[in-house]
Amino acid sequence: MGSFELAERSLQLLATLVREYIDGGEPVSSQTIAHRSGLGLSSATVRNVLVQLEELGYVHQPHTSAGRVPTDLGYRAFVDMLLESRTPAISHADVEQQLRRQAVQTPLMNDLLAAVSHLVSRAAKHVGFALSADDAAVLKRIEFIPLDGSQVLVVVVARSNQVTQKVVDAGERVRPDDLSQAARYLNTEFAGLPLFEVRDAVQARLRQERTLYDQLLARALRLASSTLEHLPNVQTFHVDGAASLLEHGSEGFSTVTLRALFEMMEEKERMIHLLNAYIDGPGLTVVIGTEHTSPDLRRFSLIACTAVDGSTTRTVGVIGPTRMHYSRTIALVDGTTQAVSRVLREAH
Repeated sequence: MGSFELAERSLQLLATLVREYIDGGEPVSSQTIAHRSGLGLSSATVRNVLVQLEELGYVHQPHTSAGRVPTDLGYRAFVDMLLESRTPAISHADVEQQLRRQAVQTPLMNDLLAAVSHLVSRAAKHVGFALSADDAAVLKRIEFIPLDGSQVLVVVVARSNQVTQKVVDAGERVRPDDLSQAARYLNTEFAGLPLFEVRDAVQARLRQERTLYDQLLARALRLASSTLEHLPNVQTFHVDGAASLLEHGSEGFSTVTLRALFEMMEEKERMIHLLNAYIDGPGLTVVIGTEHTSPDLRRFSLIACTAVDGSTTRTVGVIGPTRMHYSRTIALVDGTTQAVSRVLREAH
């Protein structure tokens, strides 16, 4: 038997194990997998494959006499199989219908996204979220123009050529060459990033004392910060369904784990930063357990779908336990994202 056939068979048995574990929440025996896989294999053959899968890190055995459960690596292999064989998103007619009603009642984007996070949370029985960002609000360049005395005109130009300007007192007269050098530094560091990210990064660097040893750099950061701090919020984020996690007592979430997630949901800026780090373009993003960069989320999986309409990027997603119905949730998130795009296009 070739290695490809062995790998294919192993993947099918792993998929059976993951499905059974998601449905039942109990370790899965080789007998159950042999019966449910439909491959006509004996329990002994299945047991041998499970030993190999365990050695490779895809499953583990909680107790010597018990069956096996998937690891995060096992879930990842299962999700990758789902994504490879996935058909185009099926419209969730009931969700789309409710979104259309919401759009008629309150056509504001903010209200619609709040409705999306609530509907997705209710349908998935997990935490639901919706994020919208205007990609036009991306830094093209910063300019510092000397005025009379110690005053400097700070000009922030976005990629959409939208210009924000503010007169700032630098506290002392600054040479034009120094201002040009300061602007060059900021443009090299931050051009191409969303304005809110530039604002947060500039403020974070100002808080780090070591940057203040370089007076020119410190001045550049202060000038930029005073202009960027009053930017309108260019990202809209809604999250719903925290209570759903309390119903997953069988998942063994500790109070500390739940509190950490709840705090992250409250601090929406942290969630937005996290999502921006994960999502680099349209389509599906799935992050499982230990794949998370934040330790607070390593007991959870995140499924998100991103769509781009003109200059606006919208993301709909779900956060839940690693033992979630991935196939169903992927279809829900994908279908809802497409529905939001359709509803908004029709509304405008």
